[in-house]
Amino acid sequence: MRTLLGTARAYDRPMPRISAATISEHRAQTRDRILQAVSRLSRVQGIDAISLTDVAHEAGITRTVLYNYFPDKAALLLAFTERVTQYFIDSYERELPADASPADRLRAFVRLQLAGLLAHPHPGAADLSAALGPDAYQRLAEHVEPMQRILVEILESGMESGDFRVADVPATARMIMAVVGAERVPLISGAVTVAAAEALVCEFVLRALGSESSA
Repeated sequence: MRTLLGTARAYDRPMPRISAATISEHRAQTRDRILQAVSRLSRVQGIDAISLTDVAHEAGITRTVLYNYFPDKAALLLAFTERVTQYFIDSYERELPADASPADRLRAFVRLQLAGLLAHPHPGAADLSAALGPDAYQRLAEHVEPMQRILVEILESGMESGDFRVADVPATARMIMAVVGAERVPLISGAVTVAAAEALVCEFVLRALGSESSA
């Protein structure tokens, strides 16, 4: 089964020489090349440690060219986060059968979130906020909001079917995301695998939701 991690690793293919018929195509290819570089670097040194110089060197362009696309690191990370979020949504929709149970949908959500944490290591929310500043961090949060919306929909469907017991859906969604995020350091350090983390998180969350599928 292909996951967000598998999708991200597609970036590891050798970069082709940019050859476009139009200026707009050339810009699109260069932008993609830059974001590919961020993807690779994030798995080597973490997003928080990446500099614009690192990205330009990895992408095979000058810093001047990079600034023509992204004026600062905050803008670059916002674009990268938007792309990763879209990969998540596409992977979730592609992998999940239309008739999947709320518990199976939740498991898929958790698995892809964990795979994403491993594919693109990044600091916690507090560290990102300090690094980017409140305005950029707020825009970053808006970019990942679609993932939160998917989780809310899963919880609501579980309530409607009687599979989940939830008192406050938005608060519960935030708590689930916090539980997933707690596995960030163990995943990055290699202390746990995605499969092991998925089993632990899903058992904990499904039991908390009162689901019989936690067994």
